[in-house]
Amino acid sequence: MKAETKEMAKSKEQDLQKQEVKDEKTVAGRFYQPLTDIVESNNALIVTMDMPGVAKENVNVKVEKNVLEVEGQIDSSPYLDTKPIYTEYNVGHYTRRFTVSSEIDTEKIEASLDDGVLHLTLPKKPEAEPRRISVS
Repeated sequence: MKAETKEMAKSKEQDLQKQEVKDEKTVAGRFYQPLTDIVESNNALIVTMDMPGVAKENVNVKVEKNVLEVEGQIDSSPYLDTKPIYTEYNVGHYTRRFTVSSEIDTEKIEASLDDGVLHLTLPKKPEAEPRRISVS
């Protein structure tokens, strides 16, 4: 019974990794949600997204009405003349949206892309940062 549970969990994980986004887009092709980690420090949120195959010039990060939207488009030309035999990695564009708290300073968001991994730093506004209160 435990073996079935592990296999079911593995299957669900693979389904999440291959989750295709069905929203209407202006660019033809498949869109997937990139696997994402979000961690918090005292003064920022750090967002890390896997976007293999995406070049820096093909990443679009924008904030509008407290919604952070990330899109990455791949150059699919290297895959046009291939026939998949076995795949775990999906070829397609990436898109992801998050609602951003009012505690985030959206004017100071920074982004970098290294080896297919997008790093976003969302700094907190000074009044949102924790402060130590001394006891007298």
